[in-house]
Amino acid sequence: MELKNGLQLDFLGHSGFLITIKNGNEKRIAIDPYNVSPSVGNADFILITHSHYDHCSIKDIEKVKKLGTVIICPADVQSKITKIKDIKMELIEAGEEITIGSMKIEALPAYNTDKEFHTKKDQWVGYLIKLKETIIYHAGDSDKIPEMERLSGYGKHGNNFIALLPVSGKYVMDAEQAAEVASIIGVDLAIPMHYGSGVAGTIEDAKTFVEICKQEGIRAEILEKV
Repeated sequence: MELKNGLQLDFLGHSGFLITIKNGNEKRIAIDPYNVSPSVGNADFILITHSHYDHCSIKDIEKVKKLGTVIICPADVQSKITKIKDIKMELIEAGEEITIGSMKIEALPAYNTDKEFHTKKDQWVGYLIKLKETIIYHAGDSDKIPEMERLSGYGKHGNNFIALLPVSGKYVMDAEQAAEVASIIGVDLAIPMHYGSGVAGTIEDAKTFVEICKQEGIRAEILEKV
């Protein structure tokens, strides 16, 4: 999907995405790659939200990393990432921000409110990726949580604010709750994730999410897996 300002956003399947910055010296940012196609290619940065196998997949990280790739992740992922050679690792926790050139990457809380799959004490994260006039929010494996409300200032004010939201239910929020989040934070574009891989969720969950969003006047789209 072509975005504004020389950016491209591709869906890698499940909760995985690839952001390509095309202006000037091209940079590629992969988030939670899982069961990715061999044709995806290499990434300069890999963001991991938490240690579950469908988000921190060593075989998939090996597919997309290259010499010097920077992997940004919460502390509990460290023991898995240290097995990977020729990369650099940056640990991050919710509330921290890393600046790389003109790009800023902020970690935000991601947790369940009424189930035990992703507890608040685990300190797992989502990411807010600030790329000049475009801001991309990857919610990680999360329910609708109070901390999301602070994101409401990013949309509808000249920023191209895009939210990547889980919709499968069970382990994360469901399609209806995700649409509520999209409305609360005022996104310019909402994209569903966490479905279609056999782990949780189906394309029907994604379609339900898009339909609810459209009823609420929110632009939402399903991306085809690359």
